Amino acid sequence: MDIRPDDLTAPAVIDLLREHLQGVALHSPPESIHALDIDALRRPEVSFWTAWQDGELLGCGALKQLDAQQAEVKSMRTAARHLRKGVAAALLRHIIDEARRRGCRRLCLETGSAAAFAPAHRLYAGFGFVHCEPFADYVADPYSVFMSRDL
Repeated sequence: MDIRPDDLTAPAVIDLLREHLQGVALHSPPESIHALDIDALRRPEVSFWTAWQDGELLGCGALKQLDAQQAEVKSMRTAARHLRKGVAAALLRHIIDEARRRGCRRLCLETGSAAAFAPAHRLYAGFGFVHCEPFADYVADPYSVFMSRDL
């Protein structure tokens, strides 16, 4: 698996992000959706990576720098054909390593609270993330789960 920085121009990447936004919309009302669109993922404070194997897109993930010591995991998505193959774990490991390399001391995330997000909750918990209060500009929301881990 090759994880590399991505410029968000490949049709496969755009399609995967569209699928990501549509999937989130199935389980959360519009005001509770915090997934970033393509333009937001291109902002300077966001680094975006894709995972590939044999020319096929496996998944994606991003890191949003919140301040000098805190960053947020964003846009984690595995292509449907590659679920349960370790793609998300590899991307998350890469993002954690990058946050550490940048000197971050805390890594946070927001994900949905619906049952459909249970695999994500398990993934993050398996990497040491624990439930926390809303961070940055987030507010408490019954459709959101907030997690963090110290680095």
